[in-house]
Amino acid sequence: MIISTGTASGKSLAYLTPAVASCLDGGTVLYLTPTKALAADQLRGLRELRITQVRAACFDGDTPFEERTWVRQHANYVLTNPDMLHRGILPRHAQWSAFFRRLRLIVVDECHGYRGVFGSHVAQILRRLRRVCARYGSRPTFLLASATASEPGTFAMRLTGLEMDEVTVDASPKGSTTIALWEPPLTELRGEGGAPVRRTATAETADLLADLVLADVRTLAFVRSRRGAETVALSARAKLADVAFSMPFIGTGMSPTPHGPTAAPAAQAPGPTPSTPGPGPAPATPAHDRSATPPAQDRSATPAAQNHGATPPASSRANRQTAPERPAHLDRPHGTLPSADTWTPADLPDLADLPNKIAAYRAGYLAEDRRLLEKALREGTIMGLATTNALELGVDVSGLDAVLIAGWPGTRASLWQQAGRAGRDGRDALAVLIARDDPLDTYLVHHPQALFGQPVEAIVLDPGNPYVLGPHLCAAAAEIPLTEDDLPIFGPTTPDVLDDLVGEGLLRKRPAGWFWTRRERATDLADIRGGGGAPIQVVESSTGRLLGSVDEPSAHTTVHTGAVYIHQGETFLVELLDLDAGVALVSSANPDYSTFARDITDISILATERSQPLGPGTLHFGQVEVTRQVVSYLMRRLHSGEMLGDEPLDLPPRTLRTRAVWWTLPASAVAPLAEAGIDLGGAAHAAEHASIGLLPLFATCDRWDIGGVSTELHADTGLLTVFVYDGHEGGAGFAERGYARATDWLTATREAIASCECERGCPSCIQSPKCGNGNEPLHKRGAIRLLNTLLATE
Repeated sequence: MIISTGTASGKSLAYLTPAVASCLDGGTVLYLTPTKALAADQLRGLRELRITQVRAACFDGDTPFEERTWVRQHANYVLTNPDMLHRGILPRHAQWSAFFRRLRLIVVDECHGYRGVFGSHVAQILRRLRRVCARYGSRPTFLLASATASEPGTFAMRLTGLEMDEVTVDASPKGSTTIALWEPPLTELRGEGGAPVRRTATAETADLLADLVLADVRTLAFVRSRRGAETVALSARAKLADVAFSMPFIGTGMSPTPHGPTAAPAAQAPGPTPSTPGPGPAPATPAHDRSATPPAQDRSATPAAQNHGATPPASSRANRQTAPERPAHLDRPHGTLPSADTWTPADLPDLADLPNKIAAYRAGYLAEDRRLLEKALREGTIMGLATTNALELGVDVSGLDAVLIAGWPGTRASLWQQAGRAGRDGRDALAVLIARDDPLDTYLVHHPQALFGQPVEAIVLDPGNPYVLGPHLCAAAAEIPLTEDDLPIFGPTTPDVLDDLVGEGLLRKRPAGWFWTRRERATDLADIRGGGGAPIQVVESSTGRLLGSVDEPSAHTTVHTGAVYIHQGETFLVELLDLDAGVALVSSANPDYSTFARDITDISILATERSQPLGPGTLHFGQVEVTRQVVSYLMRRLHSGEMLGDEPLDLPPRTLRTRAVWWTLPASAVAPLAEAGIDLGGAAHAAEHASIGLLPLFATCDRWDIGGVSTELHADTGLLTVFVYDGHEGGAGFAERGYARATDWLTATREAIASCECERGCPSCIQSPKCGNGNEPLHKRGAIRLLNTLLATE
């Protein structure tokens, strides 16, 4: 069964009740979650029940080795993740025989996170789990819990390989949520090709987070990357430090030291106005000075309402000044700070501690550090937390008033999941989506109807991908030799993949079945998080301290020579990336810029699997070979986005066999555009960039999961061709989804370009931070005309 309802709807109680009952009846329960944070949170809740017969324990990478034997032998409620199930439990199933014999229930929580390549790997791990359970004579019930998803029963069946009942009716009580769509302003700065530069989403998020914390509003800020989360936290802490320095001088006739920061003018925090139900913050002195940015009324916050009974969102910041009725700081209402006229010395200790009320949270921290941060946020010691999506899932962080989302999180499901972090105790809440300089974010800000009142996306995964299935068949054979009766569990492509594995010498075929005969661990063949290759160790050159690791493909873009690398609030510059040695040497630094890798791509068509007419052109889907090479990196100033330079790199190319969707236009269709003076190569290039940016609206992927190539004349087609391909070996289902939704996807692409306020193109519409050609050539007007031609609208 799958339960697919909104946040704070009681899903945990729905699976906890039968799980505890199974333990009381002598059975065991296996709980799977995508993140360690959620497992730790669930364990805390179980222990608070104080049911002695429920012996719950986590079994993951954070579990000390001396505790693991006790968990295997005595725990009857084991909380783990797919990684540990893949590498630590299934290969050693004999050590878990008593647990598997009594296994009654398998809970797969937050299963909407299992999408794309990762989801395909998890689907095969669950099939291996079913097979091991059958070996020990148990047939456990699978109970899946998910945020609202399209066709949850179909998705759950693809994930587990089992028929599924679905529960989708959500009758839980909820407070209203005020939603704001917030577009940062264009600045006076100019980027590539003279394009206007928009203020960065991370800079806006840091400002808003500082404002909200200063107003005593408990806030989570979701940021797309680890680096971004650290940057937001550092910037917001710095702004609160400025306030802590400046505030004691306000209203005293004194002033700070000549070189110190000055207090900013009073302005409304970005919460609801007094007449709008919301989390309840009263006005506060802001944490930053607006004098260097365009006037507040130029900032766009598009009114729209959430489709779950939300009130209209905040429209913009409006100036106002109020003061508490009495000076006693202990009597102030929640969410207020004393005004300049009512300042008392009792407030000084609180101000001195202001910067410590904000922290960053992300994967890569030590387990005890993560648990301390979660506890501090629950207790209110920390009022603002900048986090990656590590806290998106169902961690019970109650009492939150507001959520800031720095950039489109990838899917509507993730948007509502993140927004649902606030108001989880039934109170009204505020959620702000802050647009990045990106075509999709621009489209959503100007087309709120694409968000509100729309169903969430279908979850895309492809368990039959041979690059996914093959390694798991090897792992399954190493666990228990494969027989003919096992093949239907793994899907219809299994016999062909097994033949390939035998031909490659990875498995041996005998009359009794297929056997793994190698000495190495079969589980090492499958990198379930989709990285691939041995990890690159990040080492501080001056001390030899190991800071962390990065998967090899990501190393080309994140720890290349000259890259800015952030680790737990410390900023480093990469001195050298040595791919042969598997190490990146870094040194402590404090640059005022961030770095973005750029690559060039070549693509060839291996096989066309499907084709259909599209306007005067043709749409195709099939197999391609992609060669990518990181050639340089951009440096952009942190808070303004100003481009500081483009430095060359010398890294080896990487070859990828994957799937792509592509469209072609015949010469007769593009000739009128060329006669009108349109640069066809620049128009196709611009359409490619924008279509990559918009595909995540229709396929559950991230912009960085896909890539593209465009050319006025491709060698394999002989026509103007635009490709968008999956960035994972063998494909991930994203391009296939684009093929199925091509008309909607390309129509949205055209509208995103047309609605952008720039004249010749900018990062909000047709420029790409990944473009190895320096975003040249690009032709904004030509891209609109080209898409109009393809969609037969002109």
